[in-house]
Amino acid sequence: MPAADRISRALAALLRHPAIVLAVYLVAVPAAALLATRIPSQGAIERLVVPTDPDYAATRAFQAIFSEPQLVLLVFEAADPWSPATLDRVQRAEAALDAVPQVSAFSALDALRRAEPAADPEALRRLAAGTQLFRRQGLVGDRFITVIASLDVHDATERDAALAGIDRALARAGAGPVHAVGAPLVTAWLEYQSSAATVRAMAIFAVLLIAVTGWLYRSLRALLAILLALGAAVALALAAGDLLGFSFTIVSSLVPLTVMITTLATLTYLHSRFIDQPDGAPLAEHHVAALRNKFLPVTASHVAAAAGFAALAVSRIRPVREMGIWTAIGLVLSWIVACTLFPVLQRSLRTPTRHRVAVRGALYDRISAALPRLTFRYRWPLAGAALAVCAAGAIAIAGLPGVVGPIPLRVDTLSSIDPGTQLYRDLAWFRDHVTDLNIARIWIHLPRPTATTPEVLRAVDRLTSELEATPDVTSVTGPTTPLRMRRYFAGHGEQLPADPARFAEAVGDVELLLLSQPDLRGYIDINHLGDLQLTVLFRRGDARGYAELARRVRAAWDRVRGGAPALAGAELHVVGESLLQVKVGASLVPTLAESFALTVLLILVVFLVVFRSGVERLLAMIPSLFALLGSLLGLRVLGGSLNVATIIIATTVLGTTENDQLHFFHHMHERAGAGTEQQLRHTLRVSGRAVVFATIINAIGFLGLSVSRFPPLRQFGLLTAAAFVLALVGDFTVLPAALWIARRDRPAA
Repeated sequence: MPAADRISRALAALLRHPAIVLAVYLVAVPAAALLATRIPSQGAIERLVVPTDPDYAATRAFQAIFSEPQLVLLVFEAADPWSPATLDRVQRAEAALDAVPQVSAFSALDALRRAEPAADPEALRRLAAGTQLFRRQGLVGDRFITVIASLDVHDATERDAALAGIDRALARAGAGPVHAVGAPLVTAWLEYQSSAATVRAMAIFAVLLIAVTGWLYRSLRALLAILLALGAAVALALAAGDLLGFSFTIVSSLVPLTVMITTLATLTYLHSRFIDQPDGAPLAEHHVAALRNKFLPVTASHVAAAAGFAALAVSRIRPVREMGIWTAIGLVLSWIVACTLFPVLQRSLRTPTRHRVAVRGALYDRISAALPRLTFRYRWPLAGAALAVCAAGAIAIAGLPGVVGPIPLRVDTLSSIDPGTQLYRDLAWFRDHVTDLNIARIWIHLPRPTATTPEVLRAVDRLTSELEATPDVTSVTGPTTPLRMRRYFAGHGEQLPADPARFAEAVGDVELLLLSQPDLRGYIDINHLGDLQLTVLFRRGDARGYAELARRVRAAWDRVRGGAPALAGAELHVVGESLLQVKVGASLVPTLAESFALTVLLILVVFLVVFRSGVERLLAMIPSLFALLGSLLGLRVLGGSLNVATIIIATTVLGTTENDQLHFFHHMHERAGAGTEQQLRHTLRVSGRAVVFATIINAIGFLGLSVSRFPPLRQFGLLTAAAFVLALVGDFTVLPAALWIARRDRPAA
């Protein structure tokens, strides 16, 4: 044990005044818990992009003029959608929906009834079939009619109340089976499942923690000290998130679980050293010496882990960035708890050492005694196998030209929803039978308030026609769509006149229509008449498909603007939530690469500062790299993909497993000058048992996410648990083998 120094004296003073420490935490923890209850949950797509992103800023500016409505599409499937029974079913549902607060309903039947109030079902069928306007927008089909429920809501509470009201209204109207799709349903499901997954995983983790810790240390007092310290660390970390204005999103809901698991590893290291009381050493002196012995590796591991998670701040995915910053702050707070509250709890609760309660570990003792010579004997096969797994994992991620492509990316809506849910089935049915839900907003900003002039509307109508003829575009609606529909109902066909004079005559009353038709106001800014928008539905909603659509939109815009003097000085922007979703997908690989590189660099710097050994730091990275690349290889082999949750696997694995290597090398340096075999035996005796127990509990904690119905978190939990197990294998086999090879040492005769 090190001689008394400033840190030892500070730790001794801390233990001499437990009442002061407990009083501080008795005030801070309840206040932190209260702040934690205020953190909202948000699952909307726009929460995935950082506010400084130019496309995010453009979309927000567009939404300030044209609010993207929250729509729920209710598709009534029937063998004959125009039969009297089906029409009656749809009309009953519409009437019930209109009675729901903050909900208004619309369908093709409303437009048809306005055009011909006395039309019978057959006349309605002929009228709807005579134009492509309804079919392109997914309002009617050969076997369905769609009712659009528009939600006038401002927050998640109002949205959830409106959705519940829609369910009750459909049941009250006897609407029968209905396919319900739309962004509000998806967002509400994501918010619920992402928070429920973390709560469920933490509950599973807590049960297993109590069982494993109680079985291991065989002391209710030790268990109570660990639980109280964990609770304080998590409460303080969550309170920090509230003070910073963060919210629970798809990814940041992992923060409490990550802080809890990392903190538990630290507490396990501290308590395992505490219970190892030497014979003849007074408990008070041993307690200070044990804390001082673990202070350096605990501090270094928390600094390295916090720096690793802080590296996620480079991400352009908003919840990933927030999760990194939030977790880094939480780890700093958990270090304070581990170094102050936990020792005081050990002292106040009189947790026993091995003199009073024997720690279970007979099996570990037998295995660890054989490991030094076993890893020497098989050092080359072990090192070679680890390098082979790392190489295969790297190929699985980045691909190999001409052989295999890179690991796929998935951020589309269906990839985030459990296939066993009704919502998933409805979305899949809608894509197969109606249209894709990929939406692009085309924002046209005019230099003057001329949006209602015939010249501008004629140019916009030409742009609409060109986009409708574009491959992969299924529907385009804009300011001339209601005018086309009115012309069709008047018996003149759905196309507006090509002649400029006749076109001007057909749209001459558009300003009056703006006052009476809300659907037209969704395409023209009625306040300043300087902005218009088109809504485009298209297939191929991946990054490549969206980029191709944007290119074709701009090409069509250039052709139309070149022949339309009325558009001189006008600007076109492609905006909307679909664009933001694509940006998330495009940011996944840079996030993985950048955060991985920064995490490795920061951990390397910490190790060099602590141990001043570059060679050993590189060797220490082998178990973490083996675990990370091995788990990603398994993900690829099993047909998995990168998503907004699994993308943080690199930082999570490196930021947590490096704790083991720091403690490993710290205790090896306590036997500096001895042979490799003696160093390994000392390290395995002092620190190895804690590494095993912490890794098992941590793996089980993340494995709790596997019961989630939220696929990204389920994959993340399975992947992280597998990585922890691989890291444990690497710590006890690959790392010693690499040390034998690098040092060219041999066991004693």
